[in-house]
Amino acid sequence: MQNHSGYPTLRSLRRTVFLISMPFFVLGLILPVYGKEIGASVVEIGLFFTAFSIVTVLLRPLVGWGLDHFGRRGFFLTGVAGYAITMVSYAFINQVWGVILARVCQGVASSFLWLSASAITADCAGEDERGKAFGHITQAGSQGGIVGTFIGLTILLSDYTLDFQGLHLNSWMLLFLIYGLVNCFALLMAARQLPETRPVSHGERIEPIHWSRAWILLLLVTLVTGASAAMLAPILIIFLQDKLSIGIETLAWAFLPTGLVSALLPAYLGRLADRFGRKPMMVLGLIAAAATSFIVPGLGNIFGLTVVWAFQALCYAAGDPAEQALVADLTGVQQRGRAYGLYVMCADLGAAIGPLGGAWLYQTINPQAPFIANGIILAGCAAVLWIFLKMPDMKSAVEVEEDQPA
Repeated sequence: MQNHSGYPTLRSLRRTVFLISMPFFVLGLILPVYGKEIGASVVEIGLFFTAFSIVTVLLRPLVGWGLDHFGRRGFFLTGVAGYAITMVSYAFINQVWGVILARVCQGVASSFLWLSASAITADCAGEDERGKAFGHITQAGSQGGIVGTFIGLTILLSDYTLDFQGLHLNSWMLLFLIYGLVNCFALLMAARQLPETRPVSHGERIEPIHWSRAWILLLLVTLVTGASAAMLAPILIIFLQDKLSIGIETLAWAFLPTGLVSALLPAYLGRLADRFGRKPMMVLGLIAAAATSFIVPGLGNIFGLTVVWAFQALCYAAGDPAEQALVADLTGVQQRGRAYGLYVMCADLGAAIGPLGGAWLYQTINPQAPFIANGIILAGCAAVLWIFLKMPDMKSAVEVEEDQPA
């Protein structure tokens, strides 16, 4: 079942996601380094990531409920506006508590924007093209990240300064003011072009989510894998800098092939999930990601890091669109907001736990411990999915969905 009328909406969504995503890779890359520069400990750097995740854990279910009861568009526009405010705030932060507050604001924006983006994508794409549609959204975000990284590193490495009407702007401040302006433009564009994809009639009865065994298993695996992968967030760049003795600009170039994989392949791999099923792509992605996590601690040069991390990006590009499409497959059109709210809440709950756990393993056991633990957990989750996940009858699911009011 294809929804050709949703193509213009998906194009508009991709353009907005492209612009919004420009700061993300640069922010993830330099936030731990910037934290060290302003005096943050490894645990406090972990708190940068945990503060973001705690906010999203609390808000996702509420936003999901709102998406089903009030529609998607207003929540999406609020999220874009929140990102614009957050990027401008980063320009003026030079203390640990300020970074934490900015991450809280970013968590609020993330809760609104990405849940509504997922619901809009599921609304506009039929069952036989959802993997491809979610892959296109992933690609748009990665493409925006590549462009934003090029802009960011150009400004940061040039150490550019600007005096504007008595205000002295260093390269960090200038960069995030530019990101804020780009996000403001994204807000104006989305407000003009993005329609409501689920108008809600007054008095419409909203059906509850059906808690099937497959749905519960997906949520549990999402929670565990989210915590596992997030263990590496606060320590990865620090670990690589210490082990390979290279600068942040060299690490950025090493991650470029990773960005290219994420920018070019998710839609294609999403089509494979539409053709061969969600489960095989999810399991293969987890197994391969586990293997790369075991390999990283033994890397001795930048070339090996580049190859391994590009391969891991390929793994996630295969698994993520399939997993996101499965959420819509397991729930109906009336439940999508709450379904994606619960799904992303589980991922964020894991992400809230993971960074502190990774930092603790790094400091108290050894720097390799978070990587080994992550590999074991991902491989175990792949085995659980393969053995216990029973896929729904998609023909029946589509028939039920078509019977529900739009």
